[in-house]
Amino acid sequence: MRVFNLLAGVAATVALAVQPIAAQEVDRAPGIGSAENIGPGGRPIGKDWSRSPVIAEHGMAATAHPLATNVALDILKAGGSAVDAAIAANAALGLMEPTGNGIGGDLFAIVYDPATDRLYGINGSGRSPRGQTLDQLREKLGPVATSIPPLGPLPVTVPGTVDAWFSLHERFGKLPMADNLAPTIRYAREGHPIAPVIAYYLDRSERSFSQREEMIGDFSNARATWFADGAPEAGEIFRNPDLARTLETIAEGGRDAFYRGELARTMADYLERMGSALRYEDFAAHESQWVEPTCVTYRKGYELCELPPNSQGFAALQMANILKNVDLSQWDRGSPEVLHYIAEAKRLAFADLARFYADPDFEAFPVELLSEAYGKRRFAEIDPARANPDVAHGAPELEGEGDTTYLTVADKDGMMVSLIQSNYRGMGSGLTPDNLGFMFQDRGELYSLDPDHPNAYEAGKRPFQTIIPAFMKRDGKPWMSFGLMGGGMQPQGHVQILINLVDFGMNLQEAGDAARLNHDGGRQPTEPLDGPASDPLGTLYVEPGISAETVNRLQAMGHRVEVIDDGIMFGGYQAISRDPETGAYTGATEMRKDGQASGY
Repeated sequence: MRVFNLLAGVAATVALAVQPIAAQEVDRAPGIGSAENIGPGGRPIGKDWSRSPVIAEHGMAATAHPLATNVALDILKAGGSAVDAAIAANAALGLMEPTGNGIGGDLFAIVYDPATDRLYGINGSGRSPRGQTLDQLREKLGPVATSIPPLGPLPVTVPGTVDAWFSLHERFGKLPMADNLAPTIRYAREGHPIAPVIAYYLDRSERSFSQREEMIGDFSNARATWFADGAPEAGEIFRNPDLARTLETIAEGGRDAFYRGELARTMADYLERMGSALRYEDFAAHESQWVEPTCVTYRKGYELCELPPNSQGFAALQMANILKNVDLSQWDRGSPEVLHYIAEAKRLAFADLARFYADPDFEAFPVELLSEAYGKRRFAEIDPARANPDVAHGAPELEGEGDTTYLTVADKDGMMVSLIQSNYRGMGSGLTPDNLGFMFQDRGELYSLDPDHPNAYEAGKRPFQTIIPAFMKRDGKPWMSFGLMGGGMQPQGHVQILINLVDFGMNLQEAGDAARLNHDGGRQPTEPLDGPASDPLGTLYVEPGISAETVNRLQAMGHRVEVIDDGIMFGGYQAISRDPETGAYTGATEMRKDGQASGY
C-alpha cells in the first residue's frame, strides 16, 4: 500500500528494531510504557491512517457522542423523522457534551425534505437586548474598550435553540416533542459516563473559568452544576437533575415554557441581577427565521450549499468559487501548492467576511460576492509562489476557536438533517441561571463596536455567527449532509472536505481523518472598518500529517506555519451521504472527538 503523505495526526509506520528483552522487563502493569514509537496497522483497502465508513440502509446518525448517536437511532426506530432524531440527539449532546453546546446557545440547520425535494434552512440565532444602545453598552465597557468581553453578562444574547427545535418539529416532526426529549431527561436524572475527549475539554474549561471568575461575575451556579468536585473525569457518572427538570418543563409546555413562562422569568431575573440588559420581553419576542440555502457549483457536478448571513456559511461558497479556477488534483494532497491555494483563498474570503457579513435585517448582503466572475477576480489576486502579507476586502460589483457540536441524521424516507449548535467559546459566558442546568452563550462577543461596521452592535440585532451546517448535491440531487465545527475553522474545513472528496477521491471517513490546515488571523468582523488588521498575515496551523518538507516550503513562500498535534483547533466533522441508486447511507465521524456514526 502506498503511504499517503497526508496522515491524520499519526506518524508514518516505522521499522522497529527487535532487541532481546529480559523477562523481568516485560512483567509490568498494563499501560506502563510508551505507545509513541509505533504507527498505524495495515488495511486491506483504503488509507492506513483511516478506518471504514459506516454503511446502512434504513437510517443513519453521526454525532460527537456514541450515546447521542444511539438516542437518534432509537427515535428513528420508534417511527420518528430525521428531524425528531436530530432534536433528540441535540438535546442529549447538550447534557453529554456541555463543552460544545446546550439550550443556552443558538442553532442553525439545513433539512432535505424528500416530499418536496427541497432544501430548507433555519436560522435559530438570538438577538441583543432591545433596550440597550451601542452608547449604553460602551458606557458599561469603559472608555478604552475595543471589544466585548468573552465572559459575563455583556456578550449574552437570547438563546435560540429551543425555538429552533419547535420550528423544525412543527414542519417536519412525527413524534411528540416529549418523546424526543425523554431520553435526555432520563440520562440527566440517572446519569451517564463522561467520554474521554469531553473530559479533557471540561478540565480545560474549569481551569479557564477559574482564572477569570472576576470577569464572569458569578460562577457559583456553573461550578455547582459541572465542577462541584472538580472537572468530571472520563468514565465518571455525571448527573444534571436541574437540566432534567428544565427539559421536562419544555416537554410539557412547549416553546412558550422557555420563552414566556417561568423559565423565561428565571432567566431574565438572573441576567438582570448579573448586569445584563436582557429582559423578559426579549425572550418573549424571540422567534427563529426560515432562510433559503444557497448552492454554488464546485466541479464535476458537485455543489456546496450553505446558509446566508448572519452566519459565515457564504465564506465557504466564496472559497469554492475561488478554488474552482485551479486544478488542485495536479499536485499531491499534502503538497505546499494545495495548502497554499487553500490558505490564500481562505484569507481572501475572510477579508470579505470581515467587511460585509452581518445580520441581513440591518445590512443587506452583496450577492455579487457569490458570483463566478467575482471568484475569478479574487483568484487572480493569488500569487502562486508567495503568501500575500495583507489582503484587502473586495469591491463587489470570525475567528477564533469555538466550542460547538455538529450532528447529522437521515431516515428511511430520505430526509437528511444537517444541524449545528453552540454556546460559542469555552462552554459559554460562564453564567448559569438559577437551578436550570445550562449555561448562557457568549455569542455577543462577536459584535463590532465600530458604529459604521455592518456587524456593529445595535439593539435587537443578531451578531455575526460562526456556526454553519452544510450540504452537498451531486448532479443536482441531494447527496451529502455534513459539517465541521470549530469557530473560523468551519468554512475552510467545509472546503477541505469538499476538496478531499471531489479532487482527491477520498471516501467519507478518509476525507475527515486526513490532516487539516487552519489559517487563523487576517481581518476580523469585530475590528474597525478603517483600522489596520491586528494580525494581517495570520498563522497557518497544520496537523502533524503535513510533512516537514511541505512545512519548510510553505515557510519559504512567506507563510507563518506552526504544527499542532492535539487536534483541538481543527474542528469536528460528521457526515452522511446517500447512494442515489440504492438509497443506502454512508456515515463518517470525527477521529478528533468522541463521536460515532451508526445506522440500521
